Amino acid sequence: MAGLALAAAAGVYSHRNFAINTDVAKLISPDLDWRKREIDFEKAFPGRNDSILAVVETPTPELARQAGDALEKKLQPQTDRFISIRRPGGGAFFDNNGLLFLPTSEVAKQTGQLASAAPIFDILVDDPSLRGLTGVLEFGLAGAARGQYPKDAMARPLNQVADTVEKVLADKPAPFSWRELSSDEPLTDGDKRVLLLIRPVLDFNALEPGGAATDAIRKAAADINLAKDYGARVRLTGPVPIANDEFSTVQEGALLTHGGTVLIVLFILWCALKSSKIIGAVFVTLIIGLSVTTAVGLMLVGAFNLISIAFFVLFVGLGVDFGIQYSVRYRAERHELDKLDPALEKAAEYSAVPLTLAAVATAAGFLSFLPTDYKGVSELGKIAGAGMIIAFIAAITVLPALLKILNPPGEAEPLG
Repeated sequence: MAGLALAAAAGVYSHRNFAINTDVAKLISPDLDWRKREIDFEKAFPGRNDSILAVVETPTPELARQAGDALEKKLQPQTDRFISIRRPGGGAFFDNNGLLFLPTSEVAKQTGQLASAAPIFDILVDDPSLRGLTGVLEFGLAGAARGQYPKDAMARPLNQVADTVEKVLADKPAPFSWRELSSDEPLTDGDKRVLLLIRPVLDFNALEPGGAATDAIRKAAADINLAKDYGARVRLTGPVPIANDEFSTVQEGALLTHGGTVLIVLFILWCALKSSKIIGAVFVTLIIGLSVTTAVGLMLVGAFNLISIAFFVLFVGLGVDFGIQYSVRYRAERHELDKLDPALEKAAEYSAVPLTLAAVATAAGFLSFLPTDYKGVSELGKIAGAGMIIAFIAAITVLPALLKILNPPGEAEPLG
């Protein structure tokens, strides 16, 4: 009863104080010289390792810019989710000063194209409608007829307009790009893409630190109908979404891993003990030890990290050995003595020293991790080392008490 009460108290404590820190930067001691320099560098140039790159792709450059503006405007007020949002190579500054960053020859080429297209712009400014577009095409055909440029030069813009009209008549999405119409070169995929560099607010107490931010971006894109209104597709990449996917994989595999571990342990217990009552006693002892170890681990480190959380598998795999060793010895003594209490006492007498030696040696092996600057491994060693001592104490106190209560049947045949 005392063991069950202790396990219940430990479970309540663990439930109230359970915490996990998923910040991988905290896995290494901040006192190392190279780590200090890295921290200083990250403070001077923030956002290298905690950013989200939102890729907005649309059928035309104009739609890409509009969709990017709409998404940025939707996200800006959400200061509880995002620290900053900016557009690499875009935004108001580059809209006003973008030409200054081009080579002189490229600036001359583009300004020359604009100057030569001045008559076309005049038509569109006066009549920015389908009629104005028709006037531009007529103007172009007239110039080709006068020999001002080859007639083949009109093939691409005429085909573009024709394709758009055919799609409209067929009741299909028909995006139209003025930039493509006025350009001498075909558009690339990069021309139809806008990038948003986003620094999210990360919650390292969650398994996916940036999960709330990525969910907010996807929700914003859905709320403003980017797909329907702009034909846009929004994809997320960068350190934060990649880390989220990795942590999500860990979460998805946790149930299978832990469940598989328990099933394997139960199979080993059956092979060694052959008695449901003894197996039940060992398994309950294991659960009690695991509950106490979880509480002690939280007391020692405050919050588990992505490495120290693995103590669960280590405890189950190694901690159950103490119960198996004691129970096998008990079965041997039960066959010899055919009485419960003397068999329990003899099993304790013969297994006390070997189990003590095994517990101390195993704990010492884990505690040897403590001096390392790899904080994640150091904390794992601290928790697992304490867990081995707890498993040993449970095996020589709780397990005999449970066997006495359950009173397994005698052993008719010798072991071996």
